[in-house]
Amino acid sequence: MEGRAPQGTRRRRGSFRARVAIVFALQTIVVIIASLMAANNVAPIGAAIAIMLCSGGLAWLAVSREWIPVAALARLLEGWDPDRPDMEGLDRENGRSADGDVSSLIHGLHGLATRIEGFGERERNFTRDASHELRSPLTVIKMSSDMLADETDLSDFGHRSLERIRRSTRELEALVEAFLILSRESDQGLAEEDFVVNNVLRQEVDYARELIAGRPVELILDEPASFALHASPRVFAVLCGQLIRHALQQTDQGTIVVTVMPGSVSVINPALDMPEAGSRRHASVDRHGFDLAIARRLSDRFQWPLELRSLPGASRIASVRFPHPQPVEA
Repeated sequence: MEGRAPQGTRRRRGSFRARVAIVFALQTIVVIIASLMAANNVAPIGAAIAIMLCSGGLAWLAVSREWIPVAALARLLEGWDPDRPDMEGLDRENGRSADGDVSSLIHGLHGLATRIEGFGERERNFTRDASHELRSPLTVIKMSSDMLADETDLSDFGHRSLERIRRSTRELEALVEAFLILSRESDQGLAEEDFVVNNVLRQEVDYARELIAGRPVELILDEPASFALHASPRVFAVLCGQLIRHALQQTDQGTIVVTVMPGSVSVINPALDMPEAGSRRHASVDRHGFDLAIARRLSDRFQWPLELRSLPGASRIASVRFPHPQPVEA
């Protein structure tokens, strides 16, 4: 069966501890004998001390020799690269080791490294394929909706349906972008640059305004401050876009304010009003907060702390703090 240690290895399992125990037992016997010889004047005290020191030295050499396979394995793992695992090095160490415990450890590391290598390959395949296969149909939908918008004989119902298609396409684009970022084990491949957060936020607010067309909701960008970041503008846009969309989904009516403060961005949405009897909630309002869960994962991933709190009047505020803001150069 794959992954099971050979029969000879199973017989030797635990031999390292047994050999070390034998070495120290023999050393203890030698020390006791030398002490008795010195106490009974059978041998001089100097000779007894010399015997004890020699037995201690021999015990140290024996234990050091037994520790050689463990030290070699530690050196191999010290320079281990998860992206390029050295399977041949593990096989060589397994062939050199005669101890069952070390062989079992190497077998376990070999299986773990194989699984990690498979996970990394699936991650690369998913991000590559999903990036192409999901974005291509979205591009087709956007182009088709733009072409339909130019039709002059489109009915009012057709225009409303077209706007819903556009809004859903925009939401799906943001969702795909967030999933592709989170699916990567690291942020490698995301270009970092110096950018002004206000410029990126203006674009995200413009995108979000398309989602509230026909709803009694107003979205305002308040900019009492401005700052820059050295990071991925793509990640920043996805994170702030998720917070804005979450506020839109949680608001039936009122004003949502996106505020830029020194080193932080906050999104304030009004209190949730309980629907009165006989009234209907807007179809675009969603109470589940799926976008907020994605925003939390993004903030944890890139170490941009996300804080949620309630203000007087039951309004809620979501703020993201950026630890290393930069001044905006003129």
